[in-house]
Amino acid sequence: MAPHTPPLAPRSSPGLDRSGEQPATAGERNVVSDAPVITTARVDVRETDLSGRERDSLMLTAEERRWGRRRVTTTAGRALVLALPTGSVLRLGSVLHVAADWYVVVEGALEPVLAFTPASPEEALRVAFEVGNRHFTLALDGERVLVPDDPAMGHLLTRLDVRFDRVRAVFVPIGMGHRHER
Repeated sequence: MAPHTPPLAPRSSPGLDRSGEQPATAGERNVVSDAPVITTARVDVRETDLSGRERDSLMLTAEERRWGRRRVTTTAGRALVLALPTGSVLRLGSVLHVAADWYVVVEGALEPVLAFTPASPEEALRVAFEVGNRHFTLALDGERVLVPDDPAMGHLLTRLDVRFDRVRAVFVPIGMGHRHER
């Protein structure tokens, strides 16, 4: 090695389990290799085909539903490996995997958001424009508008004189990853 070449650094995250941010042990790596590998964002299956099987769920935030390559653990403790095509977004209610006696459905996890009810259509449009202009997403929850609980969004709503509450809700952004499939 040339004197000016720095030594190679050890791998920074060997076996990192992105779901828990803890390095996986050799035994855990073997367990994960036995985990089902999910390569599509949903399985086409009829409700009648699922009868008699245990329903398991994968609870994910809006951002996590966009992460297509990682290891995850279902609410029942089952390991899955996501290996989805680039740009895939998991949709709430989608069946991800069907096994002999169980299946997994995508569900939304509660996450911190800022919620407000627009005083007028003009206020709704103004806030939607400003949120989008800052490259953030928003969601609708009945009459309420939801935006991520981020300092920039709090400052924006305060500057626009919009009354909001900090709440925890399932965040389903408008237009996030949806194609026109009709």
